[in-house]
Formats: sequence, C-alpha cells, structure tokens
Amino acid sequence: MALDTSADNPIPVRTVLNLVGGWIGRLGRVWVEGQITELNRRGGTVFLTLRDPAANISVRVVGARGIFENPAVVDGARVVIHAKPDFYVNRGSFSLTAIEVRAVGVGELLARLEQLKRVLSAEGLFRPERKRPLPFLPGTIGLVCGRDSAAERDVLENARRRWPAVAFRVETVAVQGSHAVGEVVEALRRLDADPAVEVIIITRGGGSLEDLLPFSDETMVRAVAAARTPVVSAIGHEQDAPLLDLVADHRASTPTDAAKRVVPDVREQQAMIRQLRDRGRRSVTGRIERELTWLNGVRSRPALADPVREVERKHEQVLATRDRARRALAVALDRAEDRLTHTRARLTALSPAATLARGYAIVQRPDGTVLRAAEDLETGETLWVRLPDGRRSVTVDPLDPDSGGL
Repeated sequence: MALDTSADNPIPVRTVLNLVGGWIGRLGRVWVEGQITELNRRGGTVFLTLRDPAANISVRVVGARGIFENPAVVDGARVVIHAKPDFYVNRGSFSLTAIEVRAVGVGELLARLEQLKRVLSAEGLFRPERKRPLPFLPGTIGLVCGRDSAAERDVLENARRRWPAVAFRVETVAVQGSHAVGEVVEALRRLDADPAVEVIIITRGGGSLEDLLPFSDETMVRAVAAARTPVVSAIGHEQDAPLLDLVADHRASTPTDAAKRVVPDVREQQAMIRQLRDRGRRSVTGRIERELTWLNGVRSRPALADPVREVERKHEQVLATRDRARRALAVALDRAEDRLTHTRARLTALSPAATLARGYAIVQRPDGTVLRAAEDLETGETLWVRLPDGRRSVTVDPLDPDSGGL
C-alpha cells in the first residue's frame, strides 16, 4: 500500500528500509541463473557477484563455504543458485543468501540451446528464403570483433590481401562474458544504421561452449534477424555451431573464410576478365572470318565475278527460248492446218451437196418436207427440186403407163 507522506509529513529512513525489507522478504526462496564473477572466499563464508548472462546486471551473493566446494564453481562459471533474498536495513543493501549451488553442465546447456533453436525455427528465423545475397564488391564492410583479437587480424589481412582498396568499419566489443551480448547487439545496430556499410561480419576465434554462449543468445539472434544489412557469421571453427550461424545470411567456418566470402580476389577477377576478353576476341574473330568467307563466296559467284557473261548467257537463253517457241508454233499451225483439211474433206464427203453433184436431186414440198417415195406425189402438185446449182419449181404430171412407174 502507498504511504501517506508529504513534505510536511515525512517518514524516517528506517521506516522506508523496514518496509522494503518486508516486501523483499515476502518474495521467498528463488532459483537464479547467472555467471560467477569476483569470487572471494574468506574464512567460512564465500562472497561473489552473480551476473546476468545477457544484460549488464549483477547481484551480490553470500553463502557458507561448504555450499561452494564444487570444483566447477569458479570465476566465469555458469551456475544456478537456490537463494533467499535479503535486505540489510542497517546498510540499505540487497543480496542473496545462497542455500544450494549447481553448476550448469554442458548437457543442460545443450538442451536449453536445442529448445531455443526449436522455438526460433518455428518462428521462421532460420528459413533459407530469408537469406540475402552478399554484394559482389562492398564499398564498406562492418566488422564486429574482440579487441586486438586474432580474428580481427585474420579478416583485415586476408580481405586487404584479396582486394587492397577494401574499406572497413571496425566495432571492437567483448566477445564473451556477461557484457558480450549487449555490446555485440549495440555494435550491430550502429553498423546496420550506417548506409555506407553493405555487409556486416560478426567474428571471434572459437572457444568452449560456455565461451560461445553469447552467440546463441536469443537477443542477439533476433537482432541479427531484424538487421537490414546482410550479416556473415564467423564464430569459431567448423565444429562450432552457435545459433548465430543459423540466422545469419551466410556462415563462414573461420574468420579467414569470412574474408574470402565477402571480398573477391582481385587476381581471380583479373584472370576472369582476361578469360572473358579472350573468349570475346575469339568470338568476334570467328564471326569476322565467317563473314569474310561468306563474302568471298558471294564475290566468286558468276553473277558478280563476270556480270556481262551472265547477261550474255541469259540472252542466249532468251534466243533459244524464242526459237523453240517459233518452232513449236509452226508445228502447231501445221498440225492445225492438216486437221482443218481433213475436217473439210470429211465435211465435203458427208455433205448433201456432194451427193447432188453426182446427179442426185432433193424434192421438197413448199413447206420444206422432203419427199422420199413416188407414191407420196400428187398430180398437179407444185414441188421444189434442189439441184447442185440451185432450186427449181416443178409440177407433177400424171403417171405415164409406159414409163414403168418412172
């Protein structure tokens, strides 16, 4: 409950501290995880500082010497402490009184990392489609590394050996211990905010599982996932696999490998340019030679080699064609004349005029009816007799008995 106080009605310091102690006392015993620093054994009591694994926060811990007899409990060790919160009113200080201490073993650390890995993977932070390609030749490379570390030298020396003009912006941070996560994340954010930085390398030179724990911290993994700039992870060696390797856009097995992945080798690029130039020259030369061969072939054709001869040849062809046409036309006319003569002869042979020329005549009535029998004649009837040289009218006389019917 809030106290009813004012400038005119203050309360003593002892009252405030007693209330704070009462509130802390109601917290009860808790299990706390952290990293041991400033371990000090004095007589039968052990004093130490327990730092948070990720944040820059610590608390004093006091306990009996027998509780800390475990050989694994040393400076830098990661432990779980069962403790009772205590607030000393006389000094206004807070501490934890240790009841039990357990060193966090490698198996337990691996189990926690595996659980965190499953959670982050379910959120899609490790998906391949999230990975961004590295720029071919970055203008400025951001480097997050330890102070005066071999990893820094490896990256800088190999990168400048491959491309002497490469530029770096180096952020030196703590790469292990309780401050590592915060410093690395802050350096990553500064580099990511710099528009000149086109790729970021986070590196350190290997170490034990405990040393590499900051690079599996959830805060750092999420910071890398949220970065807009491509990130290359170069933590430790091939056998080291912190979660940072899974979320980074590219993983390098060593700091040297990171330099090779990010910076192209100027000698290799020059050799590639020479090869491409030679291929281009061969391609152009081959094309020119093919076109020259085609041009020479065209020029060697008769139409271009001797144009007049081609015209003469065509003139001869025209004359020959004309002569063949004349001969064909003459033959056709001769054959047509022969056919006409034969047809005229056949018509003459079949014509009634030819029969009349042989002494025959055609007898017709005035209406044009042809008489074919003598009994069809009537006495006194006027008939037309057609002779070869024309027609004449005749009259039918009575039949003469002595004529024999003629």
